[in-house]
Amino acid sequence: MTLRVGIVGISGFGGGEALRLIAGHPAFELTYAAGEGSAGSRLGDRFPGAPARLAGMVIETWDPDALPSLDLLFASLPTGRSAAALARIPGEVKIVDIGGDHRDAEGWAYGLADVWPDRIKGQTRVANPGCFPAAALTALAPLLANSLVAPGNIVIDAKTGISGAGRGGGGGGFGYAESNENLVPYGLLQHVHMPEMARTIEQLSDGSAAGLVFTPHLVPMTRGILATIYCRGRATTQDCLEAARRFYAGRPFIRVTDKPPQTKWATGSNLAFVSYAADPTRELVMAMGVVDNLGKGAAGQAVQNANLICGLPETLGLEGMPVWP
Repeated sequence: MTLRVGIVGISGFGGGEALRLIAGHPAFELTYAAGEGSAGSRLGDRFPGAPARLAGMVIETWDPDALPSLDLLFASLPTGRSAAALARIPGEVKIVDIGGDHRDAEGWAYGLADVWPDRIKGQTRVANPGCFPAAALTALAPLLANSLVAPGNIVIDAKTGISGAGRGGGGGGFGYAESNENLVPYGLLQHVHMPEMARTIEQLSDGSAAGLVFTPHLVPMTRGILATIYCRGRATTQDCLEAARRFYAGRPFIRVTDKPPQTKWATGSNLAFVSYAADPTRELVMAMGVVDNLGKGAAGQAVQNANLICGLPETLGLEGMPVWP
């Protein structure tokens, strides 16, 4: 079975990573590529390493009313730019929205694929989680589901590579000169991913996420997210590790590790690494989650979600090892 696939927003980092994965996917055939600033150029001009069969494809101007016949569309557009356009796509075209417009939208499944795969299977509209939630919620889910930590007053401290700001640096200020040898906190108290994380914490725990604190930081590397999460609970380190291993038993992309994870472990992959450290005498539990922000945090999980909604093996096209070193 070969599915006709399109990508809109292909010239961005998320769209480019989707292109890389789809180009090697045994069941997906890229037949449509769209963008705005890149419209009119060939894929091979934007991505010199594109396979020869795709290099001559011309990037179209994004117009949802002029969509060719597709089975599946990946949308990788900035938050605020996809909702109106994707509403005009025919219902028979399955959509995975890598952007942020549909994570709490009616009729869209929330694509936290490793935690809730059964909520995604058979859907036609899936909203990919944000990159920070992909790291933080994957680490938190086993603890919350097993009542090992309290859902309130969770503190999430996260570090991300600069590609998370998108091509062009999310409005500027994240070029090489500004970012090299620098560490930058941003989005304090009002980051766009806060509501998404709070909702999911409450669903996993059946409690209140009041008091949630989230602070992201840009670090001078290209890819990767490390979320270090501080919670209240009386669990031991072993309790947490065992809960995570039970929770993720049989889940192909989760690695539960005894030692703290590192961002490079996940580079170029759809893997998520989680680990824990706890001191019950202080009622302190630390959870750690690592993902590639363009992999599990964006296009990797999008392809995983696409596999689920298309009835394909979940791991199809995603089993390559991380890039090392």
